Amino acid sequence: MDASKLSTGVAEREQRLQDAIRNTAPGTPLRVALDMILAGHLGALICVGDTENVLAAGDDGFKLDVSFTANRLFELCKMDGAVVIDRDITKILRANYHLNPDPSLPTSETGTRHRTAARMSLLTKATVISVSSRRSVVNVYVDGKGFQIKSVRDLFVLGNQLTVAMQNTRSQLDRSLLRLTSLELDDCVTLGDLTDIFYLFEVLMSAGSELDKCIVQLGSEGKIAQMQREEYLSGVDEAYTLMIRDYAVDSSDEAARTIRKRLHDTVNAQLRSAKLVAKILGYGDERGEDSIMTPLGLRTLSRVPVVRDGMADKIVDEYGSLQEILEAVDDDPQRLGEIGVKNPDILASSLHRMWGKGE
Repeated sequence: MDASKLSTGVAEREQRLQDAIRNTAPGTPLRVALDMILAGHLGALICVGDTENVLAAGDDGFKLDVSFTANRLFELCKMDGAVVIDRDITKILRANYHLNPDPSLPTSETGTRHRTAARMSLLTKATVISVSSRRSVVNVYVDGKGFQIKSVRDLFVLGNQLTVAMQNTRSQLDRSLLRLTSLELDDCVTLGDLTDIFYLFEVLMSAGSELDKCIVQLGSEGKIAQMQREEYLSGVDEAYTLMIRDYAVDSSDEAARTIRKRLHDTVNAQLRSAKLVAKILGYGDERGEDSIMTPLGLRTLSRVPVVRDGMADKIVDEYGSLQEILEAVDDDPQRLGEIGVKNPDILASSLHRMWGKGE
């Protein structure tokens, strides 16, 4: 299969799975019905969307074509067979519908209802929901892959664990970045220092991704977790990219995006290796953990209020590195005005204070 088509297929499947998770999240009419079904100790098989192909894979049942409500779905699930719902979850089209997917379609599921659900999701583009009355479990199937819906209580526990992890990691990261600024101004940053910080960045971003998945599953119950996530990730994206640009062999935005992806795709524990981080940044094997690394100064300059968007790049292009900028500020701060800095004295004063040379 063509690589682009494969990528498109994966992206489409992922989008359908995300839509299925959102449609079954707390606060949605479908989730209300599912909770009622679980509370009533009922089993259920529900097909959402791709109705033409779903109906072609079954027979019998009752033709309804009535408006969707949680109560109606709950009552209809008291009968055997499947309930067929339109893609927008506005109409219930069939009830007590007998599905006959191809039994040769592969599935690792064991129960009859779950096997049918998995095969129907392979045969069609429908989202297929299976509720087990015996185990009180709800599984959502897309392209044969099952996703178990967690209870709100379980999601709250997971969300709390992730927010605590993010809070602690963000505190460590903030302290490490403050220390890094001091080391940069004194020109004594080592590769080991960078390795520790890149590791913290990725731990924080990974926890944020996991919390985002949890928030999607929480639906209307996830607002507080969303606010916490935004707080702990505030400013992190820009700081991460600027730090990469400060130390990578290629400091372009495009290279920084590539490096960030490579860091993200690397198992977090492996990012504790200074040699691996050096390789990702574009250096050879000659760099060791104690190697001195010279920053361009983009991240430090971005912390100075008078350095507006794009100006940090101009300053770095003019001087080459943070240490050369500091030396130039000592020798002739007014030269900064010649390259577009509107308040060179304020910039010089800010850098002096950060360097500990302020009056």
